[in-house]
Order: sequence, then structure tokens, then C-alpha cells
Amino acid sequence: MTIKFVPNDKGNPPGKLADAELLFAGGPLDGLKLVGFGIWERKQGGRNVTFPARQYSVNGERRSYSLLRPILDASSQDTLRNLILEAYKEHEAELAEAV
Repeated sequence: MTIKFVPNDKGNPPGKLADAELLFAGGPLDGLKLVGFGIWERKQGGRNVTFPARQYSVNGERRSYSLLRPILDASSQDTLRNLILEAYKEHEAELAEAV
């Protein structure tokens, strides 16, 4: 699996740094990508990754349905979140070296 980043050059919405895609190589997902991840700068410092989701309305209230959910262990999302954040940190370092 490779993680690809698409920078948020426009700065809108505020705090969004980039979108991320998971590109799969080998196995049953070979040649596919999973999109919809977002890397965000928190107001109080630090960063967060949001997972692919779809919004819907119930009685005028907006709700969100997560498309990538843990089967049993909720910490499995933390593992992927940390992997994406680490890859983004490396991506930023590569960009800084190129300048």
C-alpha cells in the first residue's frame, strides 16, 4: 500500500492540509485506490486524519456514515491514522528538501 497526498493549495476549508489516497499493490485490491481521507491541522495544535464518510439527512439533521470502520478492535483505525500522519510528515520533509 502506498499513500498519495493531494495538497489543499486553496486553503479552503481552513485547517485542511491535504487529501490522502491509499493506493493498493498486490492482493485482491491490486490496482485500486481508496479516497476520502483528509489531513487537518487542529486549532489547539497537532494534526488529525478524517476517514472516508458519506453525509445524509434525517429529519433535517445532518449525519455522517463512516465508510471504513473497525470490525472488532476500534484501535485499528488509530494504526491507520498514525501511518497516514507519519507518511505526511515524511512528505512534508521531502517537499522542504526540494525547495
